[in-house]
Amino acid sequence: MNTVERWKQEKHPLDVVEDVRRYADEEMTFEEIEAEAGHGEWERLKWAGMYAHGNHDDYFMVRTKVPGGRLTPEQAEVVGEVADEYATAPEEFGGSEQNPIWGDAFLDVTTRQDVQMHWIEVEDVPEIWDRYDEVGLTTIQGCGDSARNVLGCPAAGLDDHECFDAQPVVDAVSEFFTENREYANLPRKFKMTVTGCRQDCAQSQINDVGLVPARKSIGDDDYYGFHARVGGGLSDGPRMASTLDVFVRPEDAVEFCRAIAQTFKELGDRHNRGVCRMRYLVEQMGPEKFEAAVRDRCAVDLRERGVDLTEGYAGDHVGVHDQREDGLQYVGFNVIGGRMGGEEFAQAARAAREHGTEASTVRLATDQNFLVTHVPEENVDDLLAEPWARDYQPDPGPFSRGAVGCTGSEFCNYGIIETKNRVRRWAKELDERIDTPDDLEVVRMHMSGCSASCAQPQIADIGFRGETVKVETEDNADDDIVEGMDFGLGGSLGADNEFLNWVEAAVPAESVIPAMEQLFEAYADEREDGERFYEWCRRVDDARLRDVMQRAEANVAGGVAAEVANDD
Repeated sequence: MNTVERWKQEKHPLDVVEDVRRYADEEMTFEEIEAEAGHGEWERLKWAGMYAHGNHDDYFMVRTKVPGGRLTPEQAEVVGEVADEYATAPEEFGGSEQNPIWGDAFLDVTTRQDVQMHWIEVEDVPEIWDRYDEVGLTTIQGCGDSARNVLGCPAAGLDDHECFDAQPVVDAVSEFFTENREYANLPRKFKMTVTGCRQDCAQSQINDVGLVPARKSIGDDDYYGFHARVGGGLSDGPRMASTLDVFVRPEDAVEFCRAIAQTFKELGDRHNRGVCRMRYLVEQMGPEKFEAAVRDRCAVDLRERGVDLTEGYAGDHVGVHDQREDGLQYVGFNVIGGRMGGEEFAQAARAAREHGTEASTVRLATDQNFLVTHVPEENVDDLLAEPWARDYQPDPGPFSRGAVGCTGSEFCNYGIIETKNRVRRWAKELDERIDTPDDLEVVRMHMSGCSASCAQPQIADIGFRGETVKVETEDNADDDIVEGMDFGLGGSLGADNEFLNWVEAAVPAESVIPAMEQLFEAYADEREDGERFYEWCRRVDDARLRDVMQRAEANVAGGVAAEVANDD
């Protein structure tokens, strides 16, 4: 049994929720919490949705779960107000100037349709929970080795690409697992996605469990339901999910997911934390044996597969779109890297209420953007003219539209490089400097600060993974250590799903923009009719891609070396 597993056995992780209330009442410091509960408490606190905050003792990152990404305007307003009031940096860490772009009091939309806030003190958490309880939100099991936030299509119930609205199933699965002590202590995190959309917006191919739309003929009637994909994931051992030979009726989806969780709970590896994820269990057993194990544990009969209705992968809802209902539209706002001010988010919620109908919602997307729904067509211009909307317009350049960034070294213990400021700065600069083809609406550029893949670089056109890099100085003096990254090209989900190739390792950060310019110049010269960037990267030999990049890197490296030498 590994150390983390031992901590989880010492005390049920969900018990930490009540402990948090006491820590808050007594205004305990990190040192006092650890002295009382031991080092394992930092792991158990994740079940309350709380991560220790990088190198900033006595502060937490708190993660709010949003099943399917759907928020009512009232819920979204509370989330924004909580960020504005509580996610504030102390003066010794910069106060309102903590971050050169966002200051503080901001929130991050994540690739799992969650909301993360920083600089939260333990004494404020119970009050945040009370405010969340009033509107039906929670942070419980936002982190930890349990069922995480359940993903769904952010345009569920709105879009013509949809076979049926699966949001009720998302909600039912989430409700079953949240605070369920029997399934709260799993070998590792357990990620599920449920969608009725043909375009797999909820990324079933890279989740532990993915339910996607299907149709099955039973007798003389056709029924809509789900096909199942299992064992997908990223990080150091990326794997595309395997398809099971099952048809799951919507009313059976909770029981089916429970049976998979039971299988993982019983058979998953609790000894080696590096291979505890469910994808390793599916790989080890094989999809057929894994399916048999699930069927043995499932209380409902599972029919064989029907007709798969998934047609591809969109993963992007930026722009102004018509809804099914006549005269209504939804607007996908672009949030570069997923970060925006808490007060801005609250203003967006108020605008949804003012310019939308009673059915209006705020929806979080897996590309770290958000939607405002049920807006009468005649009100869209007024919505876009709101002061908060100036930085989040639905017609961005392709790099801004596809920019995704993890938390990075600013707040994460694992982050090697800073990401949020950089991905925003780079996206804007690339949109200005690179003339992309008119038919290329989005370039997915994902930046992770380490190998943990929170920004999902493996499925991006261009993926970055944080590293440190030695740069030789001009006079051969001591090397200088700078921030850098592994550079990958050619990833995508959908019918042509493929993880990117890590084409170049340990590239100094200063070299990336010039390398990108060279790559897109070559792409513009060599692309075939309608060829997307990731398709070109796959067609062109890696050695050719590497050569294009290294010429740009060499020019920059010479400049950096000279600059370092001059500084000395």
